Amino acid sequence: MVNVDRPCPCGRGEKFADCCGPLLSGARSAPTAEALMRSRYTAFAVLDAEYLRRTWHSSTRPAEVDFDPELRWLFLEIVRTERGGPFDDTGIVEFRAHYRTASGRDTLHETSSFGKESGAWVYLDGKLGG
Repeated sequence: MVNVDRPCPCGRGEKFADCCGPLLSGARSAPTAEALMRSRYTAFAVLDAEYLRRTWHSSTRPAEVDFDPELRWLFLEIVRTERGGPFDDTGIVEFRAHYRTASGRDTLHETSSFGKESGAWVYLDGKLGG
């Protein structure tokens, strides 16, 4: 369970309850592709497979989301965004997600594509390496 008074894992500096918490609970939708990217990072950090599946485009959604029990997400770095605003239908977010495993620290660098499905932002796919 996430402590709602602690800083949100996405790194925006807000409390979880005021940042990604309402998105993960379904109380509201992400207003931008970057907000969805941040909330999906948070979902990975708190092991919320249901949210990840719910925010994955139906054409690319996996049957299951598996988590590596050895992996601990440390922080998220947004490199750049293209489009993805409230009035756009598509968007791109390039990010680096830093993590630690038993063998040390590493980084996942990805450029993710987002679109809208039923009016809500969803993750389409990603290209590793930025």
